[in-house]
Amino acid sequence: MKYRRLTKEQLEEMHQEFINFLATQTITVDEWNDIKKNKPEVAEDEIDVFSDLIWEGVLSKVDYLENISATEMHLFYLGEKEMRLIAVRVHQPGVDLTTKEGFTWFKNNFLTEAVEMMIANKAYSDDRNKDKFELIEKGAVITKGELFNYFDDILPN
Repeated sequence: MKYRRLTKEQLEEMHQEFINFLATQTITVDEWNDIKKNKPEVAEDEIDVFSDLIWEGVLSKVDYLENISATEMHLFYLGEKEMRLIAVRVHQPGVDLTTKEGFTWFKNNFLTEAVEMMIANKAYSDDRNKDKFELIEKGAVITKGELFNYFDDILPN
């Protein structure tokens, strides 16, 4: 497996897509039920292949990721040839960026010495989608890039 198996909930949400996937392999409902019952390892393999296909499709469309913790923000733009990172670290005791109050404090104080900001670029490895997946596995979430673009517009390149 290249990525990871979709969760039970994700598979349930993609029930119709999985049926279509099986149909492309000319596997009928009756055949699928037989495979699950008599060849569970084959069923597991099919679910793994389907999961990888879904991940590959999702990752190929991801342009922005965010990973926000209590004191840090990692905002990623996933360009064609490299990824660009805007990293933010808050040095103000008691401020938690994951709360509404903490984020409000940050919006009012991000240009002060209590906030450190860095910009970095990094080339992808041989597998761009795998690099994206690893960031997601470390806690990043897919976004539309509003925060990244806001800071990218105001920070010096």
